[in-house]
Amino acid sequence: MRIGKWQFQDTGKTYVMGILNVTPDSFSDGGSYDEASKALFQAEKMVKEGAHILDIGGESTRPGYQKISCQEEIERVCPVIEQIVEKIEIPLSIDTYKAPVAKAALEAGAHMVNDIWGLKGDESMAEVAANHKAAVCLMHNRKEPEYKNFTEELKEDLRKSIDLALEAGIEKDQILLDPGVGFAKSYEENLQAMAHMEELLDLGYPYLLGCSRKSVIGLTLDLPVDQREEGTIATSVLAVTKGAMFVRVHQVEKNVRAIQMTEAILAARRK
Repeated sequence: MRIGKWQFQDTGKTYVMGILNVTPDSFSDGGSYDEASKALFQAEKMVKEGAHILDIGGESTRPGYQKISCQEEIERVCPVIEQIVEKIEIPLSIDTYKAPVAKAALEAGAHMVNDIWGLKGDESMAEVAANHKAAVCLMHNRKEPEYKNFTEELKEDLRKSIDLALEAGIEKDQILLDPGVGFAKSYEENLQAMAHMEELLDLGYPYLLGCSRKSVIGLTLDLPVDQREEGTIATSVLAVTKGAMFVRVHQVEKNVRAIQMTEAILAARRK
């Protein structure tokens, strides 16, 4: 997997994507890092804790989120991206489904587009990513959350996103998949997506798992957002055992430690 000038190995290692929300209304950390200086401080902290890539978002996509204009989103994310690029040597992802925002972010220094609609939400998104030679994270999502064969339909939806990427000229080694936990899925389907996530490897691309502090954890443990860290860590450990290339998390340090321990145990088993 190639993101900018960085190479990530395909097997035997799970990397950590740190979430940096520069929004006032994110479901988990809204308002905490919505000034460029605060965001830079948090970015530096996550890198010290072991983050391999940072995912910067300027519009919350939590249930019932308030949509904002492209210009407002650009004004939130681009100053942060510019500051981080100047201070820290790390790949950056822009979490957006809007092509104009992706274009501005990539020009500001981002290296990957993390699209919750898998290139289907904005018909210009694939072209923007290809023109900037950017990597893409293609998340599973759909407008009507109705399934007859959930796992197979999830994979088929992602195949369509992959086709859009390839047709636009995005390179195969710049494509990352995401089963989309928390999007267009019931509680049971979210659990099923995690239980069968290794099947995404059948599509021929690495994948990312993003479950950090999401409602599936809250519903399972009956806990509010600020008490879901252990549940998040459990999903990260599961991701390692199932061959995920990345996990996307808010709390970097504890997840990095849990991943390292899991990888050490798995490595010993292979000897």
